[in-house]
Amino acid sequence: MHAYRTHHCAQLRADNVGETVRLSGWIHRKRDHGGLLFFDLRDHFGLTQCVAEPEASVFPTLEGLRAESVVTITGRCVARTDDTVNDRLDTGAIEVRIDEVVVESAAQELPLPVFGEAEYPEDIRLRYRFLDLRRERLHKNIVLRSKIISALRQRMIDQDFMEFQTPILTASSPEGARDFLVPSRMHPGEFYALPQAPQQFKQLIMCAGFDRYFQIAPCFRDEDARADRSPGEFYQLDIEMAFATQEDVFQAVEPVLTSVFEDFGGDRKVAETPFPRIPYKEAMLKFGSDKPDLRNPIVIADVTDCFADDAVTFKAFKGVIEQGGVVRGIPAPGAGSQPRSFFDKMNDWARKDMKAPGLGYVIFEDGEDGLKGKGPIAKFIPEDVQRRMAELAGIGAGDALFFAADKPLKAAELAGAARLRIGDELDICEKGVFRFCWIVDFPLYEYNEDDKKIDFSHNPFSMPQGGMEALESQDPLDILAYQYDIVCNGVELSSGAIRNHRPDIMLRAFDIAGYDADTVEREFGGMLNAFRYGAPPHGGIAPGVDRIVMLLADEPNLREVILFPMNQQAQDLMMGAPAPAEPKQLRELHLRVVQPPKKEGEANTESKAEGGEGK
Repeated sequence: MHAYRTHHCAQLRADNVGETVRLSGWIHRKRDHGGLLFFDLRDHFGLTQCVAEPEASVFPTLEGLRAESVVTITGRCVARTDDTVNDRLDTGAIEVRIDEVVVESAAQELPLPVFGEAEYPEDIRLRYRFLDLRRERLHKNIVLRSKIISALRQRMIDQDFMEFQTPILTASSPEGARDFLVPSRMHPGEFYALPQAPQQFKQLIMCAGFDRYFQIAPCFRDEDARADRSPGEFYQLDIEMAFATQEDVFQAVEPVLTSVFEDFGGDRKVAETPFPRIPYKEAMLKFGSDKPDLRNPIVIADVTDCFADDAVTFKAFKGVIEQGGVVRGIPAPGAGSQPRSFFDKMNDWARKDMKAPGLGYVIFEDGEDGLKGKGPIAKFIPEDVQRRMAELAGIGAGDALFFAADKPLKAAELAGAARLRIGDELDICEKGVFRFCWIVDFPLYEYNEDDKKIDFSHNPFSMPQGGMEALESQDPLDILAYQYDIVCNGVELSSGAIRNHRPDIMLRAFDIAGYDADTVEREFGGMLNAFRYGAPPHGGIAPGVDRIVMLLADEPNLREVILFPMNQQAQDLMMGAPAPAEPKQLRELHLRVVQPPKKEGEANTESKAEGGEGK
């Protein structure tokens, strides 16, 4: 007999009754029923109920053990009585009568329980993550993650993509986030950077003559945490294709995501392919966001012209329009039957959460001459203009129309947030479905109000639509890029682009954004040099693995699908990272730690790392 087990804890069935078996695992839950000691033994696979009788030699040992102690038990597999069969358990038809027990590891008193799914503070869960991971929900999430990654990998291989690994220690490059720097011992005063993404390397792979690359790639960005963004590191399905158009990338990615979401999404439907293609400008107008949740049926309307009508006397919105602003109408289907408190709450939300002046609204009902509006601002809008608004917004009697008035981007932000809130409040969003879309035709540039200059809007390596001719002849703010995002249920899974593979076009594109040729050569010389020796047209994308798993696990936070996440302050409470370096380490790296100035009232203490000598 094996030293630890003949079966795992989800394996025994009625067919095993009468056998002598050996199981190993953690004591999940103990129960004392009239002298008999019952406990569930748990391992990676599941649970088996085990029983010790009072007269058994093992009884005192088992009675004294705490939950989560690790034991190996040997005993007889017996059938449960009809009234004690547990249909919710794979092994619910049997139990094991214990003859022998070996205590492999006794547990101390637990800082958080494993049995049950009680909520515990984040710091406790992360400090004792190895215990947190024993809990059923989190354990299932991590198993799901492993299966999803395996499925993604296999589907890429099935499409003739080849998996390559790119460097982790590399050069710093301005890609939109802060780098994590690694000091070089052999080159004092110089630093490696951890890659924010394998962007340049995967383009170099295309230049090297490989046709289809992928990698489950670790990425490192010194960013603040959010529910859908981990601080420090994350993983993405990194993809690049040679001689590929934007549509080629879509056709490669859609079947991969569709099949994975179908296989792991349970009873939730996956919308049919091809996924809708929505231009960025249209997405911002209709949904107030470049990551729209298409389960929400609300479509925002532009009602600026209605409020600009001379017959309208609502001065607040007219003033916004005169200052170059717009007015967006957000339909609220069926909201006419809602109490006044619904509208007051929406107004309060806009003021407090969105820092907006408020949300005007009109409620529509049937009148003698057709639709007629009512509400605080309806009296400032003639009925014919009200009907024109209703027609633009696609609403009728019993519906309401909220308004967001501001400069275009701020109006879109408020309207988009209101769209989501109204959809939730009225419970009109589609359930049990994954709805994907592509957002396309992103602007290549945007105007930086702070620095009063043209900046790249997203990825600086994207090919401008129209190539060099567009860069030479068009207003930079009108130039579109072959850049695209894939979105699912309002979550951005990935950005991608057809790359700028021409050195002359790249230098001109960076020049418009204020980067001279010497700067571009210094920052991106490796890739530019490769392009000068024959580069194929190429493009790619990189869906976020963590976000894919988060959606499929139906979790609101990435922390619930990552083995060992950091907290909101980018600290690993379990391993104690980050931590001060030893003086010897600092000397080897030719570094000295300079602490930031102490704030008034703080103790003037030095870190353990202070004192490392620089050279």
